[in-house]
Amino acid sequence: MVGLVAIVVAHDSAAVLPACLAALARQHVPAIVVDNASRDASVAVAEAVVARVIRNARNEGYGRANNRGVAAAETADRVLIVNPDVVLRLGAVDALLAAARAWPDAGLLAPRLVEPDGRFFFQARSLLAPYLTNPGGRLTLPEGDACAPFLSGACLMIERALFLDLGGFDDNIFLFYEDDDLCRRVADAGRALVHVHGAEALHGRGRSSTPEPGRVFRSRWPQAWSRAYVSRKYGLPDPSISHLMSNLPKAALSALALRRSGLERYGGSASGALAFLRGQDALAREGLR
Repeated sequence: MVGLVAIVVAHDSAAVLPACLAALARQHVPAIVVDNASRDASVAVAEAVVARVIRNARNEGYGRANNRGVAAAETADRVLIVNPDVVLRLGAVDALLAAARAWPDAGLLAPRLVEPDGRFFFQARSLLAPYLTNPGGRLTLPEGDACAPFLSGACLMIERALFLDLGGFDDNIFLFYEDDDLCRRVADAGRALVHVHGAEALHGRGRSSTPEPGRVFRSRWPQAWSRAYVSRKYGLPDPSISHLMSNLPKAALSALALRRSGLERYGGSASGALAFLRGQDALAREGLR
């Protein structure tokens, strides 16, 4: 597809990259892989398939790495941001491009993300949604193309110029809520967020990196921190204290019961909330400042 380039951010993603990149190649979409300091064979897998691989010396986080990939896609009119655990079904790219022509006011377009259990992902609300608000969280799944309050960063198509004009993903966010934040800024710019029902993509949800001890803690920490950060950014109530108070007892009980999974999950969330309350910075924690 002339003018469309896919950006795939990898971090220990060797197990899922081949299927992701093969699906893009079948639909004639060139890809740039931005590797976030993988310790597995992600770089070798990518280099065997795509023309360009950008290696980050450190894990830069999802949004920051995508920003680097979009900046490198200099010939692209549009970019397709794709998680390595997403496989675009044949015809999905054509459907996204057709929707972009049909809905010229669309700023972001996303495919129907089908989860491993066969259901498709559709988030009926967002913490940051400035329009199409749905306070009760009522979930009514669309049966065709539809405007949405949120589109998942797992797979998004956007005009490269618009992405750059908006400043890309927020560089202050290491991980989580970078897609909510981008959706908010696209909507604030007067552009629609469009769910494209006829474009189907299989999403391995959570399989983009190889599981290992400590990874749940390391993901829950920035999730709690980033939620507090974007809440403050848009003048919403700080959720940190309630987040800390709800997760700390659960972490303590998990520790007493020797349940490592619970300790990582709830301890990570409590630690991230506490760090934000203390004024700690997520990027500094990762050595990126």
